[in-house]
Amino acid sequence: MSASGGTKAIVAALAANLAIAVAKFVAFLFSGSSSMLAESVHSLADSGNQGLLLLGGKKAQREATPQHPFGYGRERYIYAFLVSIVLFSVGGMFAIYEGYEKIKHPHPIEAWYWPVGVLVFAIIAESFSFRTAIKESNLIRGGLTWTQFVRRAKAPELPVVLLEDLGALVGLILALGGVGLALLTGDGVWDGIGTLCIGVLLIAIAIVLAAETKSLLLGESAGTEEVKRIEAAVVDGETVTRLIHMRTLHLGPEELLVAAKIAVQHDDSAAEVANAINAAEERIRAAVPIARVIYLEPDIYKETAAPTATDLTKTPDTGDH
Repeated sequence: MSASGGTKAIVAALAANLAIAVAKFVAFLFSGSSSMLAESVHSLADSGNQGLLLLGGKKAQREATPQHPFGYGRERYIYAFLVSIVLFSVGGMFAIYEGYEKIKHPHPIEAWYWPVGVLVFAIIAESFSFRTAIKESNLIRGGLTWTQFVRRAKAPELPVVLLEDLGALVGLILALGGVGLALLTGDGVWDGIGTLCIGVLLIAIAIVLAAETKSLLLGESAGTEEVKRIEAAVVDGETVTRLIHMRTLHLGPEELLVAAKIAVQHDDSAAEVANAINAAEERIRAAVPIARVIYLEPDIYKETAAPTATDLTKTPDTGDH
């Protein structure tokens, strides 16, 4: 993912959410609508989330240290995971609590034009933010569907902003529906029901984000296309005769570790093997530029003892070849 693209989407979302949060809170003060209070807290939580994503991106740029020799690229995953926690606790649980209280103790909405006007403004502002996130995502999404993009993206920022903006737009529509029904019927319970729906929506999105960022934190391999390019780049047909097996791991969104055992000719000299390894590393980096940490182990291939490159996805290599 382009770091600049992710930052642009985050900044656009942050600006929109701060403006919307202020407007919603003012509307709550004048109208007493629980939907507006839940939505103002939602927008405030989203603003904090964008701040966390920006902070994670900044911390991830630190240079590697002896204590952290592979750098700090995974900081971005950690802060994205924190976003899901904030969205669940601050946004979702608060909305459910507020909705329950409003259903239990309903009261009519006052100064209806405040919540309706602010919700329409918020939908317009959030649509611009969502449009920016879609535009930046389309630059790198390729032929993936939106579901595939969210599930497979190694950089967390754009999927997080996309889901947050989508949740915000749907939440605004739910809030507008709850306020509208409360005004039409004169029954404030509808406002509480709308607030409950917002809470359920936010919790659902938070669970999806938590599941995806947990996978990134655990460590994901390179994508299928990247693996194919690496496999093709390793073998030169002369000194490196085949790839015995390989492991890949994302150290960060734009940094990949490649560890592989390669087959060389049994009568090659140490100098020839060393040169072959250096050449293979250059080919790998040319094929997949984010492959920045590469470890290649030479071996003599034996058909009966060696697993294939794809076998490695099932069981780790434990024997000599």
